[in-house]
Amino acid sequence: MWRLARAGARGGRLTVAAVPGAAAAASGGPGGWYERLAQSAPVHWAEDGLVGLQAAAGLPWWAAIVCGAALLRTGVTLPLAAHQSRLLAKLENLQPEIKQLAERLRYEVSVRGKQVGWSEKVARFHFKKNLKRIITELYVRDNCHPFKATLLVWVQIPMWVCVSLALRNCSVGATDSEVQEQFSAGGTLWFTDLTAPDSTWILPVSLGLVNLLIVEIFASQKMEVSRFQKLATNFFRVVSVVMIPVAATVPSSMALYWLSSSFMGLVHNLLLRSPTFRRLCRVPRTKSESATPYRDIVSALTAKYSFKK
Repeated sequence: MWRLARAGARGGRLTVAAVPGAAAAASGGPGGWYERLAQSAPVHWAEDGLVGLQAAAGLPWWAAIVCGAALLRTGVTLPLAAHQSRLLAKLENLQPEIKQLAERLRYEVSVRGKQVGWSEKVARFHFKKNLKRIITELYVRDNCHPFKATLLVWVQIPMWVCVSLALRNCSVGATDSEVQEQFSAGGTLWFTDLTAPDSTWILPVSLGLVNLLIVEIFASQKMEVSRFQKLATNFFRVVSVVMIPVAATVPSSMALYWLSSSFMGLVHNLLLRSPTFRRLCRVPRTKSESATPYRDIVSALTAKYSFKK
């Protein structure tokens, strides 16, 4: 019922294709969507990039994975993170103006409502409608619509997934048995075999700690936090903990990439707190910006997790 089809463009990659009678069962079976994603074009591009980087640099595979994570984070996500910081700074600086315009609008709607006999419900409708229009005009004027700040997420998550699956393919031999053999001897220290999970749990626990530190640094910012932001912070705390056992079950190559990527994310987060670096990235000054960000982070974390009575 099954046949092997050789992909000529890949020159040696084997893909499994089902005959029509078995295709539906395969797509609906366990792992069907996962396998299709793992064999998708973006994942194969990531595989080619990893293999090309390792061959060009002549590094052992563990070092190539670390360097690849650093390059992607620095070349792709850091500029997007700086762009996000600029947008968020503009949005923060708009809040006083929005508040002032909202108060003026509330007064005008109240006066108009008394003149034409609007009910409280109708007056509230006109207030919200006009306030939304005013805010949208301000966003257009300053080119800082909040949705643009989500660009980082829409790029970072797919990139992370594609590279992770590419490393998974290399580890299980889905790409090339020769690459899998290189992975099996391409580790270092306690994780010499990149195709096997880290039995010591050092990589998974380190990953969890770095991710938790990123979340806590974000939560320590001196600014008003909405209920949604509090829920999001708690959600990412849970995800950081859940990722520990997940990272302990995947090949060490994936856990190493996750740890390297998170560590670079931590470094970039700290870098984007620096007033000097923010000015270099043309991030506007804000009321919440601190002249001593790193001292403030240490103080906030110390105060939050101090066991002194």
